[in-house]
Amino acid sequence: MLSGGDDGVPDGIGMARLAWTRLPTADAEGAGPSTSAAAAGDELFSAAAVESLDYEVIENYAYREEQAQRSKFWVPYYVMLKWLFSLLIGVGTGLAAIFINLAVENFSGWKYTATFAIIKHSYFVGFFVYTIFNLALVFSSVYIVTNFAPAAAGSGIPEIKGYLNGVDTHGILLFRTLVGKIFGSIGSVGGGLALGKEGPLVHTGACIASLLGQGGSAEYHLSSRWVRIFESDRDRRDLVTCGCAAGVAAAFRAPVGGVLFALEEVTSWWRSHLMWRVFFTSAVVAVVVRSAMNWCNSGKCGHFGAGGFIIWDISGGQEDYSYQELFPMAIIGVIGGLLGALFNQLTLYITKWRRTYLHKKGKRVQIFEACLISLVTSTISFVLPLLRKCSPCPQLETNSGIECPHPPGTDGNFVNFYCSKDKEYNDLATIFFNTQDDAIRNLFSAKTFHEYSAQSLITFLVMFYSLAVVTFGTAVPAGQFVPGIMIGSTYGRLVGMFVVKYYKKLNIEEGTYALLGAASFLGGSMRMTVSLCVIMVEITNNLKLLPLIMLVLLVSKAVGDFFNEGLYEEQARLRGIPLLDSRPKQVMRNMNAKDACKNQKVVCLPRVSRVIDIVSVLRTNKHNGFPVVDRGQNGESLVIGLILRSHLLVLLQAKVDFQNSPFPCGPGVLNRHNFSDFVKPASSKGKSIDDIHLTEDELGLYLDLAPFLNPSPYIVPEDMSLAKVYNLFRQLGLRHIFVVPRPSRVVGLITRKDLLLEEDGNTAMAELQSTSGLAEWQTAGR
Repeated sequence: MLSGGDDGVPDGIGMARLAWTRLPTADAEGAGPSTSAAAAGDELFSAAAVESLDYEVIENYAYREEQAQRSKFWVPYYVMLKWLFSLLIGVGTGLAAIFINLAVENFSGWKYTATFAIIKHSYFVGFFVYTIFNLALVFSSVYIVTNFAPAAAGSGIPEIKGYLNGVDTHGILLFRTLVGKIFGSIGSVGGGLALGKEGPLVHTGACIASLLGQGGSAEYHLSSRWVRIFESDRDRRDLVTCGCAAGVAAAFRAPVGGVLFALEEVTSWWRSHLMWRVFFTSAVVAVVVRSAMNWCNSGKCGHFGAGGFIIWDISGGQEDYSYQELFPMAIIGVIGGLLGALFNQLTLYITKWRRTYLHKKGKRVQIFEACLISLVTSTISFVLPLLRKCSPCPQLETNSGIECPHPPGTDGNFVNFYCSKDKEYNDLATIFFNTQDDAIRNLFSAKTFHEYSAQSLITFLVMFYSLAVVTFGTAVPAGQFVPGIMIGSTYGRLVGMFVVKYYKKLNIEEGTYALLGAASFLGGSMRMTVSLCVIMVEITNNLKLLPLIMLVLLVSKAVGDFFNEGLYEEQARLRGIPLLDSRPKQVMRNMNAKDACKNQKVVCLPRVSRVIDIVSVLRTNKHNGFPVVDRGQNGESLVIGLILRSHLLVLLQAKVDFQNSPFPCGPGVLNRHNFSDFVKPASSKGKSIDDIHLTEDELGLYLDLAPFLNPSPYIVPEDMSLAKVYNLFRQLGLRHIFVVPRPSRVVGLITRKDLLLEEDGNTAMAELQSTSGLAEWQTAGR
């Protein structure tokens, strides 16, 4: 690698040549660009408008000069700012969750209060008011998404998972996406659609983290330079990981579940230092949400009820279980795996059809589609309860805290919907005419035997499952956590009713089986295990059910994996996000690196290139990385490093590095640029060659690329197993790997003891090196 001394550019390049070999078929003998049969990875995936991230530190001269200029106080300031940002991410995500929950609960409360008051006088007027209320909320959501923040559609988890896997989808972390996600979620969830706000909260937390990391939004003049220290994709990745965990912690009041969700489901890179910050962020979220709940309990939150911040406490439910119950519980796992796999497949087909035919027709069609689904959902939820007869209120314990029927506009178990008598309730309306959080609480509730009939649960299961499949993929923010829990708890309670009827044991609770059904469907659809298990325990506040939850999750995931992949993986593939799985495919073990790139071509640039040649290469190719070659002592072409497309665009736009001479420049060029000049804002398209205008005289000048290239990218021999290349690529978060012939000489050999350098007790520097790549190992002279 390059030396950190004052030897200048030529000597540094000379050291780099020692570690490099010739290209196998290089024809870069002239001054212009050349191509080779050797290949290096990442391109711009134009079909999906995604681009790989640079998790590798580009250790060029601008980077090294900036490191040398930093004072001894910079490292403590850097570490302190990381923890400060973890605090701010937790507070920001918690406040966003509070705002969304209060808005949804109050809109729902106003809607149900007005509807129940009107239907006492006129059923059709009540239906009209209910439908118009839902339609207005859904229209506001889809209008915001289609006209202001298109990247806010959907849950956002596949895109965030791709970002943490090394793929950036344009627009997913912008300020407008954050605004669209928050207000769009309020409209879509408050409008009664069969979707949830939990997935969008994960995306919201990621947006807040990214905006904090880049110092705000320059587009809307909401930025500050004093916090603009996390400029690398590697640092932003850590912040976004904290944001994802904060989103889950805020959505479910499950801080430990949030940490495990980030570890298991979304991130591909994990360290102990990051674990501490993620845990701290989730703890901050829990404190903020808990404080808000205490404030709302004083009655200052309007219609906000017990369901606003999810926690379905069933600690007073079933205390124990027998071995006889394990079989029906395993059956719940099988049902969850089958229905979850079917859900994934149906949503994949419908979303593919929607993207191929429907959404290509413009914004009006997307708006019309969402409004039509809103009308259908409102009609079904208003008409179906009429098909069920009202039931008399059961005899309830005086200290149970359950009221029958419950007052309109509040959460409760028993809903009086168009019943002829006051002490009657409609079991189907009890599910439909509640927010999803309250409806789930009703299904989970203990000591409420015979509250629901089997016919009502089957009717609701069929209709809600169908609505969830059709609604998923519309142009509104949509999460699938809570709809999945709704579906699973419905068939779980059905199995619980069967067990209660045929086992005839007093200690069996239908609500316990509803909980297991919810876990089984999420396991069969999303294929999460550890994090989902902890989340379900945290939100139900019942640790005794942990073994049962583990059982149904293992069964449902095994059954679902037999048919297809998880929901987020399927949707990521549909969106063209190239996720790398944790393990390479078996066929890769029988392939080598050369086999993977034998049909590709890499465009190379000479060290000193003409500006017109660089412009021509950028216009005719979409590659994001270009090997740079130079002539050796014997006239042979040697690879001296890699330069990124984004760096070339910065140099062309600045024009200060153009020179008349076709010979290498001196070290004085280093003072013209800072490392921050080459930073691309998160989720932006960055600069384009079409935005750069050069005169004829400027096109005839030259540009020395040596000070700006990465002199030490990762290289592999051409006969290395493709499985090993895959593991190297994914575990290090790389963007490019060079494939070269076998090197002819060995400069040095590094062993474990060579890496155990003294750190003088400076733990802050140790963390800094692990996150920002400041460690430099010199092996010259070995």
